Amino acid sequence: MNSPANRVSDGGTTTGPTPPDAGGPGSGFRHELYAYQGEAQFLAGTLSFIDDALTGGEIVLVAVAEAKQHLLREQLNGHGKDVSFLDVDALGRNPARLIPAWQSWIAECTDAGRPVRGIGESRWTGRSQVEAAELRYHEWLLNLAFVKSPAWWLLCPYDTDAASGTVLEALGRCHPLQFTDGGHGPSPTYQDSPYDFDELGPPCDPHHAFAYGPGQLGAVREKVADCATAHGLDGTRLRELLIAATEVATNSINHGGGHGTLRVWTEETDLVCEFHDAGYIDNPLIGRVRPHPDQVGGHGMWLVQQLCDLVRIRSTPDTGTTVRLYTTLPPKAG
Repeated sequence: MNSPANRVSDGGTTTGPTPPDAGGPGSGFRHELYAYQGEAQFLAGTLSFIDDALTGGEIVLVAVAEAKQHLLREQLNGHGKDVSFLDVDALGRNPARLIPAWQSWIAECTDAGRPVRGIGESRWTGRSQVEAAELRYHEWLLNLAFVKSPAWWLLCPYDTDAASGTVLEALGRCHPLQFTDGGHGPSPTYQDSPYDFDELGPPCDPHHAFAYGPGQLGAVREKVADCATAHGLDGTRLRELLIAATEVATNSINHGGGHGTLRVWTEETDLVCEFHDAGYIDNPLIGRVRPHPDQVGGHGMWLVQQLCDLVRIRSTPDTGTTVRLYTTLPPKAG
């Protein structure tokens, strides 16, 4: 049985170091940042990348918002038969769904024996500070997720007109490579070091707190349901939240010292359910890699990531594990 200090099942993450050369020299994965300014530079850089790929017989997947897809399709004008498109907005707010989407596509291409490249641009404008923080963490996790993958190349465009230089600086630390002035090379700002998380802020007031332990999963669901329905959440979205809450609370009881604390509050347009326990987990990718059907364990947090609009996880041996589940509330009438 796993002790609370070495929890290796569902329920947390760590700030462990990036494996050596993740996404850089010596790795099969090339993870490259492309900082551009405006539509013309976006097209110049991405079309050059696509042209190089097609010349080399590679397949390309472009994972960008619908408007950027339209721009590229117009320029390709039917000549990109080996270029596929994925609308990143269709995956929802939760960036934890991006890594399994790339993994599924790469597996299909690998089975077909074709080399691959990708272009992945997340939408940064209109994001809350919390969402932007999780997107930056996703970019860092890509280096971990694909360090042992088949060789492939991911270009990450970032529009400097659309978001802050602070975000660009943070992304530079997550990308081992950069594309600039028409050339590909190492990033001078990349840091092969533990990820620097944004701290979780305190719960908003008013908030509801409930300590739970063995035999109290029904009470956890009741507390969450009471708060959720009071703010207009019902139907399928309520059922999904209750399933996710049950999974996280179960992890606390089974792997987090036998008990935990639930706190529930509203934050901007979301209902937030926070679970804290004494457990610790050393797998930063928990819930972000699709589990194999025959796999024992690891399904719970995967399910949580699929059901919630955003999931934030913080875990250290000293402070335990905190999991925050975000569910978008329906707009208020009137």
